[in-house]
Amino acid sequence: MNPIVKFLPFLLNGKMFAKNKKWLVLLGVLVSGYQLLSPNGVGADWGIPSIDTFYQEPRDILISRVEAASDAQQETAEEFKSALEKFKEVVNFDGGDLEKKFNTLNAAYERSEEAANNITKRVDRVVRASNNLLSEWRDELAQYHDAAIKQRAEAQFDETRVKAEKLIAAMRKAEAKTKPVLGAFKDQVLFVKHNLNTQAISALQQESSIIEQDVSALIVEMEASIAEAEAFIQTIKS
Repeated sequence: MNPIVKFLPFLLNGKMFAKNKKWLVLLGVLVSGYQLLSPNGVGADWGIPSIDTFYQEPRDILISRVEAASDAQQETAEEFKSALEKFKEVVNFDGGDLEKKFNTLNAAYERSEEAANNITKRVDRVVRASNNLLSEWRDELAQYHDAAIKQRAEAQFDETRVKAEKLIAAMRKAEAKTKPVLGAFKDQVLFVKHNLNTQAISALQQESSIIEQDVSALIVEMEASIAEAEAFIQTIKS
């Protein structure tokens, strides 16, 4: 979420709004415009064409969307690793403020959940950008007059389509891996929440090993998807 959006309720409280009404209204308009027209704003989730579609070629838009999705996957991998470390700290609790440890774990889980949801949004945008590029390219194939040139263009189109499908499949596979890991994390967070005592927490040792294996498998899928994205970008740029 855009950090400005998080602070809007604070910025729009009664006294501050009355004192800085014009500036806050202007800020609200700018934030709304950004959210509607930015490639990473809510407008993109609603299917509203982002501002870059007016001055960038579909190929360049697809590249930027793939890069954004790849960055989101990298961020998610880091958040899941962080959440795992916080969970292990709770499981290996050896004194101190257990509730504080839980709050840290819960915050890490929520960041992981937000990062995983961001992957879904970014991959959806890759799909739309890919469809737009291929749709325009497919229409332009009919405009060729020279049969030999058209045949080469069709071969390039088919190659790009196959690679795009392979990339999207890899991204969806990595995305799907987040669901069961998040579910396992959620179960343990809830268990810890309602059992804030060392005897109950010690029972999670075995679960810690299972979740660690799941996170490791997830990171492997993320890394494979990121590598696929890098290869796709190099191919489409050449």
